[in-house]
Amino acid sequence: MLFNSLDFAVFLPVVFLLYWLAGGSSIARRNLILLAASYVFYGWWDWRFLSLLAFSTVVDYAVCRALVRAEESSQRKALLATSLVVNLGLLGFFKYFNFFAAEFASAFTFLGMPIAAARLDIILPVGISFYTFQTLSYTIDVYRRQLAPSRDPVAFAAYVSFFPQLVAGPIERATNLLPQFAVLQRFDRAKAADGLRQMLWGLFKKLVIADNCALEVDRIFGQHEAMGGSTLLLGAVLFAFQIYGDFSGYSDIAIGCARLFGFSLMRNFAFPYFSRDMAEFWRRWHISLSTWFRDYLYIPLGGSKGGRWMAVRNTFIIFLVSGFWHGANWTFIAWGALNALYFLPLLLRGANRQHLEIVAAGRRLPMPGEALRIGFTFLLTCIAWVFFRAADLDQAFDYLAGMLSPSLFHRPAFEYAPLPWLIGFFVLIEWIGREQQFALERQGMRWPWPLRWGFYALLIAVIGIYMAVGEVPFIYFQF
Repeated sequence: MLFNSLDFAVFLPVVFLLYWLAGGSSIARRNLILLAASYVFYGWWDWRFLSLLAFSTVVDYAVCRALVRAEESSQRKALLATSLVVNLGLLGFFKYFNFFAAEFASAFTFLGMPIAAARLDIILPVGISFYTFQTLSYTIDVYRRQLAPSRDPVAFAAYVSFFPQLVAGPIERATNLLPQFAVLQRFDRAKAADGLRQMLWGLFKKLVIADNCALEVDRIFGQHEAMGGSTLLLGAVLFAFQIYGDFSGYSDIAIGCARLFGFSLMRNFAFPYFSRDMAEFWRRWHISLSTWFRDYLYIPLGGSKGGRWMAVRNTFIIFLVSGFWHGANWTFIAWGALNALYFLPLLLRGANRQHLEIVAAGRRLPMPGEALRIGFTFLLTCIAWVFFRAADLDQAFDYLAGMLSPSLFHRPAFEYAPLPWLIGFFVLIEWIGREQQFALERQGMRWPWPLRWGFYALLIAVIGIYMAVGEVPFIYFQF
């Protein structure tokens, strides 16, 4: 079920009323309602994959209950290995089997021993990368004795399958979200209103910015051989806005939706395109995944404790694994490697912890130097996004070669006239609200109510007028 669908427009109010009215003052009943709603939400795509979600839930619940009783180190390690093998095994099979089979066949062909690659008609379960990492973090935290395992199977199952963030995050930690299922949530009108504002802004990002950019991006990438350099650069820039509007829009809707039920999810984006270097960008982009890799891969590998070169090695590992997490294609690995190279000079100079605060805090405009750094960081990001968007490495390199041709200085071919001013309006609102958790958190809260509600009505009208035709799936559903 898509957030931007009529199905969800009916589903959400029904679940909301059931939770607050039928759920009454019973935590168990409310959790059961959320669990049932989440399975309906997920099964709307393909009910057969509910078995995978349920199986992963049962395995990690049972493993962590057994960890409570296990005292010997060997037993605890065996239980942890069970969770890792089951979860990563399922993820690896559904997401990477055909990739490794094809690469295996290619390697033998290169050596002069051609073999036929075994390919299976595998459908990738929606959101498997997200809920797999969420359940793994729970098991690892219990193994480390940083978290007591849940005694309530319904609450744990509701945590794993919580529908607002099930399909594309944020990737929640059990230490944050799971305890909220053990508390009787009280309806907070201000919190619910805040959630609706965040959902509204998320829908604007998705329906107006991302989906309209997608039309131009698909046209430009699909005919890149016939496009001039300036048009190709435009396509890369528009894809940057598309993927940000699409993914951060999903996160805004998810976080806002959770607030309607009294739950608080972690922040996933913090205005990353206002970053002054690549280290700042990665502190602000897909925060839940970046911090997951930091806590469960980078630090266990030794982090930076072994010196500068260990930090370099571990940083490259993190970026390469992050690229591979996104999909079974060499383009994603190249994207990860390029971002690691961007990060490397900052790491070697010890400058990767600069710019911890948002740019131009307390000021209306950035300083000229800050503006230049923001522009340069954005340009580097757009170049990297070419690999992310391209179908394969050949297309990525052809696209970049065409972009750097002399036609870079010609006028770009542009079809959808309203898009520049829509993006300009979007960037303006994001800039004004950059010191908040999301752009509309306090936007207009001091205005007279007619003006404030007029602004919200304007956003709704713009969505209604300029939203793309049809239900366009979110990009990160494929991961």
